[in-house]
Amino acid sequence: MLGVIADDFTGASDIASFLVENGLRTVQMNGVPTQSLQDSVDAIVISLKSRSNPADEAIQQSLHALDWLKQNGCSQFYFKYCSTFDSTAKGNIGPVTDALLNALNDDFTVITPALPINGRTIFNGYLFVGDVLLNESGMRHHPITPMKDANLLRLMDAQAQGKTGLVAYADVIQGSEQVKARFAELKQQGYRYAVVDAVDNQQLAVLAEAVTEFKLVTGGSGLGAYMAARLSGGKKGENAFVPQKGKTVVLSGSCSVMTNQQVENYQKKAPHLFLNVEQAIHQPDYVDTLYQWTISNLQSPFAPMIYATVPPEQLKAIQQQFGAERASHAIEQTFACLAKKLKNAGMTNFITAGGETSSIVVQQLGFSGFHIGKQIAPGVPWLKALEEPIYLALKSGNFGKVDFFEFAQGMAV
Repeated sequence: MLGVIADDFTGASDIASFLVENGLRTVQMNGVPTQSLQDSVDAIVISLKSRSNPADEAIQQSLHALDWLKQNGCSQFYFKYCSTFDSTAKGNIGPVTDALLNALNDDFTVITPALPINGRTIFNGYLFVGDVLLNESGMRHHPITPMKDANLLRLMDAQAQGKTGLVAYADVIQGSEQVKARFAELKQQGYRYAVVDAVDNQQLAVLAEAVTEFKLVTGGSGLGAYMAARLSGGKKGENAFVPQKGKTVVLSGSCSVMTNQQVENYQKKAPHLFLNVEQAIHQPDYVDTLYQWTISNLQSPFAPMIYATVPPEQLKAIQQQFGAERASHAIEQTFACLAKKLKNAGMTNFITAGGETSSIVVQQLGFSGFHIGKQIAPGVPWLKALEEPIYLALKSGNFGKVDFFEFAQGMAV
């Protein structure tokens, strides 16, 4: 079995959807389970909330997940992070990768956040978002992990214990044997990690062949898809479920470029209410206000949306006024408490935008895990809670098309 440790919930459902699509029976767990897995599966994805925690917390969570996956029969492991390499100068991608390598008594792995289907590509070690470098994309304005450099070798070296080398495009296109040879060279030269170029899916397919014997692989969901295709023998997943029609709400916390466009588009069609940070901080009953507004707008043809999504200039002003950490915490806690009240009132379908928002909402709802359903967009499936018919769509900030929110609802039967 393949064991995946994902550093947030949208990232977990992202890779889980690609594993299912490529023929692996997969279950996604909400945090590290307290009991052994009863289902017979090919892959287990554990979703953590460790992307922006203090590094020691992220390491502790990830090692706990690794231990559980080993105890439940997994033999190869995948550390899943965002395709935009979301991290700070100190982590947490580097520290967690080092901790996992040490725990597995290994000394070499790959760094490959590439996801070409969503415009994340790597060339000469530089990460691109669409046709611009990472640090020229909207990620430079991220409220928690602003990305100021696109060079993955520099980014990894700054936060990890070892040195990072490059397997360049010219080597990758020669096939998996050449990639393996470059791995051997880099290891001999004292490198601990290899950034592998990938400008389209052909390079990911080559890399999947080259890492068959690796104990630990790290990257975005793109490489995971091709590893799944190899493990399943090219089998495609069975017809995945779609959600049942029911009371639905949209909760948008991401301030990414695409989510701003999605929110602006959805505002033209559906009831919408802005989550006011000042009220979230200072008014204890603010969640009740949002709850009452949501309930009163459920009869609309499209689900009501509560959003904290704002353009970069407005986000900067909010952070200056309240402090970035304080504002983010208030928004997350408000969404979490609101989601719990709505579930208790019979809400069955939740659509969330943003990794931090999705993580805190899922934690508050308290499900142990999820079955993986049909993809709404590449890397964004519908999920169904293991315990009851509650459906969730957890969208990373820049994923999906402009009409994502209404398209997701239109899939319900």
